[in-house]
Amino acid sequence: MPEHKYIDREKSWLAFNARVLQEAADDSVPLLDRLRFLGIFSNNLDEFFRVRFAAIRRLSLSGISGEKYLGGISAQELVKDITEIVILQQSESLRILSTIEAKLESKNIFIINEDQISIDQEIFLKDFFIQKLSPELVTIILNDLAEFPLLKDTSGYLAIKLIMKLNNEVRYAIVEIPKTLNRFVVLPSDDEKQYVILIDDVIRFHLSSIFNIFDYESISAHMIKITRDAQLDIDSDLSKSMIEKITTSVKDRRIGEPVRFIYDQLIDKDTLQFFLDKMNIVATDSIIPGGRYHNRRDYMNFPNLGRFDLLYKTNDPLPVPGLSMEGSMLEKISKKDYLLNAPYQSFSYLTKFLREAALDPKVTSIKITLYRLAKNSQIISSLINAAKNGKKVTVQIELQARFDEASNISYAEQMQIEGIELIFGIKGLKVHSKICVIERIENDKIKRYGFISTGNFNEATAKVYTDVTLFTSHQQILKDITKIFDFFDINYRVHRYKHLIVSPHYTRTKFYKLIDREILHALAGRKTFIKLKMNSLSDFKMIDKLYEASTAGVKIQLEVRGICSLIPGIPGMSENIEAISIVDNYLEHSRIYIFGNAGQTEVFISSADFMTRNLDGRVEVTCPIYDQEIKNELLDNFNLGWKGNVKARYHSFKLDNKYRIRNQDPIFRAQWETYKYYQNKVEFLVEKAT
Repeated sequence: MPEHKYIDREKSWLAFNARVLQEAADDSVPLLDRLRFLGIFSNNLDEFFRVRFAAIRRLSLSGISGEKYLGGISAQELVKDITEIVILQQSESLRILSTIEAKLESKNIFIINEDQISIDQEIFLKDFFIQKLSPELVTIILNDLAEFPLLKDTSGYLAIKLIMKLNNEVRYAIVEIPKTLNRFVVLPSDDEKQYVILIDDVIRFHLSSIFNIFDYESISAHMIKITRDAQLDIDSDLSKSMIEKITTSVKDRRIGEPVRFIYDQLIDKDTLQFFLDKMNIVATDSIIPGGRYHNRRDYMNFPNLGRFDLLYKTNDPLPVPGLSMEGSMLEKISKKDYLLNAPYQSFSYLTKFLREAALDPKVTSIKITLYRLAKNSQIISSLINAAKNGKKVTVQIELQARFDEASNISYAEQMQIEGIELIFGIKGLKVHSKICVIERIENDKIKRYGFISTGNFNEATAKVYTDVTLFTSHQQILKDITKIFDFFDINYRVHRYKHLIVSPHYTRTKFYKLIDREILHALAGRKTFIKLKMNSLSDFKMIDKLYEASTAGVKIQLEVRGICSLIPGIPGMSENIEAISIVDNYLEHSRIYIFGNAGQTEVFISSADFMTRNLDGRVEVTCPIYDQEIKNELLDNFNLGWKGNVKARYHSFKLDNKYRIRNQDPIFRAQWETYKYYQNKVEFLVEKAT
């Protein structure tokens, strides 16, 4: 048995990011998608350091051990362990990038640097530099400044060292790599060969132009990058609005404490020390040697160069059988529930629902919660349209959605101007639920329609995040949603809900009861099982409850994409628990919870993971599924994932990300098979109609 009952959540998260890196290393993944996974790995790591590592670092500096909260390891040990793991992962990511670049060359795609530029390319880049790049550059000479400039944690910088001809004086400077331009510049092709260069190297190529007023002997440029603590410090001043407080706090984030410093390991030691000293970066911060390029998250936007042969085939989103985009959705939903599973099926049904509600003269009100939104949100447009048509529109928008604060503030201001009633949440609780209810006058009575989802109402992420949304006219469920909006208004009153399970008041206790019921069934010799699909499982008490169920003989299957602090397969503790993670082209994001209940299977969809913050510190909604057809569909969805043997890895206390053993079984790629499942549903209905 392992020394501890739980896997540390930070190390488990790093293991998840290692699975993303495995996709970048996988030869079966198309080359340009491998670059995308490398970018996702880097972007994930940036957010990890800004949030989770920053919190552990604060704990370690406070002198508190934190073992109680960290599953048995001290904060000081954890900071050290994380740094060691990340250094190894960074080294592996550099090796993978090198391999991908070599394979791209075999496909006549060349990522070149400033030393490999041809004469024709030089002419092109000179014009590009003068017309586009040079006006965007921020260049600062550092030696004579009274105060060192603040480096942003979302930007990359070239650390410049100039050795002057006179007296060998050393001068230092920084050049900020602009984010207003794509990081990758596509150069004119030569016959069948395609060339790409990073803006970093275009800057390096033009250093003589940038620093032409200096009489230097030599000049060098090496990339550095800083990551800052992203914790928001919300002002308690009652005279300020919530928008003002969040706006101020987001601005203050730019001066957060450094938590990670990455540098090109070829940088001169004196140059590195100059920057560390000036930026007050000490040994307690995570100082990580890296390669020539940082901010590799930009590889998520590597140009496709028209090479669709080097990308995953794009599957067109399928229709939801029986639910037309042309007729009235409300009329259909009034007769039965429908389930949307994006991106396999079209997210457009959700915007169509809101557009129809905005125009329908019988609709009097719309209430919705918003967490993360697309850049040009059709959801917001539909809600504004509804307000202009005289509907009473109420929006609970979460201003503290991590790294989306500025975007949500901008949308909030737009909606306020249009007369939409805004709710900014509850002190101490983020609103993470994904709910909408509309009221419509039918036969002189109010009838409600709505939807409940596992994911954000975001057209952009709906193309890559797997999430399910239930459309329903079940009046009692929708009455419960109305009570949640009442709770937003008067949050000292705790409501009782007949159907929905709502955090922070009921989710933990309800799931305990559901697990306890399976334990009783197992002890009585009745049929019992638990199937749980989620993003993260890290709440120790919930894990203990699952251990208890396993010991009682309940068979438990866990599909946990990200953090899994539970240790499966340990005799006497978790021998009846299996746990896998699927990382593939789509990001597994839906939460589906299934309880065998002695043959009377119960199925739920939820916005909540089994994390302490979701159970106790947020407003979350879990919804029971009553329609037998949809129940079967969600069971099929879970089982398709469980059969996966290509992109599925085992969770284990070793954190080694071993792929599921296939033995003699045929290849079964869960996401591909799920698309086929929905394709077959459409084809069956077409055949039936003819």
